[in-house]
This record gives sequence, C-alpha cells and structure tokens, in this order.
Amino acid sequence: MPKGILERLLSGEGAIVPHVQSIYRLRDNRMVAQEYLARHLDDAGVLHPVGTLLQDPDLAPAHRLALDLRFLEATFAALSQQAESGHLHFVNLEPVSLEAPGFWEALPRWLEALPFPRHRVVMEFTESQSMHGLEALQGYAQRLRDAGLRVAVDDLGAGVASLTHMARLAPDFIKADRSLVEQVHRRPYQAALLNALAHFAERMRIGFIAEGIETLEELESVMDADVPWGQGYILAQPWPTRPKPLAGLLQK
Repeated sequence: MPKGILERLLSGEGAIVPHVQSIYRLRDNRMVAQEYLARHLDDAGVLHPVGTLLQDPDLAPAHRLALDLRFLEATFAALSQQAESGHLHFVNLEPVSLEAPGFWEALPRWLEALPFPRHRVVMEFTESQSMHGLEALQGYAQRLRDAGLRVAVDDLGAGVASLTHMARLAPDFIKADRSLVEQVHRRPYQAALLNALAHFAERMRIGFIAEGIETLEELESVMDADVPWGQGYILAQPWPTRPKPLAGLLQK
C-alpha cells in the first residue's frame, strides 16, 4: 500500500466513499436490503475496494484496526443519513475490530445516530474470522445481539470451517459465497448444495442470500434452487452514498 494513501486515510484526510449494493427477494424482484461497501480514492481519484487494503499482509495490525474503524465510521455516517425505508442494512465487520475496545466504545454512539430501529442493521461475520476461536466469536455475536443488532455469516462455502461457524454462531442470515454461485447452471453439485442450504435456512427461519450472481443463467439456477434472496451485478451494481459529515462518531 502506498504510504501516502495509508497516512491520509488514518489521519482522516483521505476520501472514503461508502457504496451500497441492493439485495433482492427473487420471487418478486423486490429490494429487501442493502449491503454497505466502503471504497477509497487513490491519488488519481480512482475508487478501490477497502478489502485490498485490509488484506495487505504487510499492513501492521494496529493500522488494520485503525483503518477498519475509519471505514466503519464512514459506513455508520452513511447509515445515519438514510431515510426510513423498512429494509435491512448489512455492514461488513473485520475480526480485528471485534477484539478492539475502540469498536465497542464507538458502537453505542453509532447506533444512537441511526434514523431507524437498530434491529435493521445486520453485522456480517466474514469467513476470514474462521481463524478466530468459535467461543470468542459466539461471545462477540451475543454482544452485538445484546446491542439490538442482527448477525450474518458471510462467505458461506469459501472455507472448510464455514458450516461449523454457521451452526455455532446461529446467525439470523447466511450468505452463500460466490464460489457456490459461479457457473451453478453447469455444476449440479453446487445447485444441489444451494437447494439444501435454502431448505435448511427455511426450516431454521434464517434468511438465506446468494451473493455474486453475475449472469442470467446463474440467476435462473439460483431461483430454481429455491434460494429466496440474491445479490450481484446482474441485479444491481454498487453505487455511492453521499453522507454528511458526522462529528464525534469515533472518538479516539
């Protein structure tokens, strides 16, 4: 990562541009939720996903934490400017933030600024959190629920620990990884697995979302597998939000 970009983002001078991508109920093509995706501007004014920065192996742990808190601050600032709509709001959560006192200190202030009930916010636990102990993750999930939030397991299918994490965390929502959706119309095993997960989710009253749907053929196969909700470029691409600055959301 270029040093200048890191320094500007950490100082608050670098531009973070939250984006949203819609999630649809597939049977009637109705938008039911939005996922918030942070982007940052480079020196040339080009937008980049923040995941590239956070996954940089050379990034110091302290900087990874500080960056994620900056991205979360920008995301919740965007949420605070949203009009009441009744749909859900999905927010990605890095494991490093769950372990940080600063996150839990800032969270009540972020939630107080929301213009809608906090149970409409869904915090996504990503598959990268498989490196963390299940007992610790269960505790964090319960703390989020105690704060009035809901919990999702993201990237289901991207790693061997996914099903174990899903079972132990007992999430409100599960999101099937792109690896299960890609070329699903050509891969009957993937289609059967999506169908099994869809029926499991229905039985357990868990919301089930297939993400990364990019082609009409994939969309049709996902629907044939009885997956109720979908997300991907064939349905809607991310677009920027333009929140007003909210001072003091994250106090160092």
